[in-house]
Amino acid sequence: MSPPRGPAATFRGRYGASPLHLLLVLSSFAIAIYAGIRLLTGETLGVAIWFVGAALLHDLVLLPFYSVTDRAAQWLFRGSRDPSTGTDRQSVNYLRVPAFVAGFLFLVWWPLILRQGGRYTADTSLSADGFLARWLLITAALFLASAIVLTVRTWLRLRPERKERRAQARARRATK
Repeated sequence: MSPPRGPAATFRGRYGASPLHLLLVLSSFAIAIYAGIRLLTGETLGVAIWFVGAALLHDLVLLPFYSVTDRAAQWLFRGSRDPSTGTDRQSVNYLRVPAFVAGFLFLVWWPLILRQGGRYTADTSLSADGFLARWLLITAALFLASAIVLTVRTWLRLRPERKERRAQARARRATK
């Protein structure tokens, strides 16, 4: 007996996802087109140069850089295998996530972090001092939080193994 097929199931079979997914994708395209139109109404040539420069910088400099650093991090963690499953532990992700967030924050705030934000004080009447120290503190906090999560997860994962070893030791002592 085959399951009942209605219009939603037929749509999902043809499209590959739910109608809500299609609605969200179309909405995101509409927002992107609106933002592009608003962005290009000002200095069109400057925006186009910025986009081309950003794409070239990403593809020719940043992509090779973070690919090499990710390979180096994977190489550092190559020996950490889960003994129960024999698969590599995903410990490298505990470096990837805080590094990504710190890099993204640097990318957004680099003029102020590197004290290049000349108009910031004039435009906002706020001091541009302290961005470097705050970014370094946020980065340290991200890596510290990631290390704590890794430690706790490792401890929780190894706890049943320790209980089993203790039970085996007690059983051996009881049989002697």
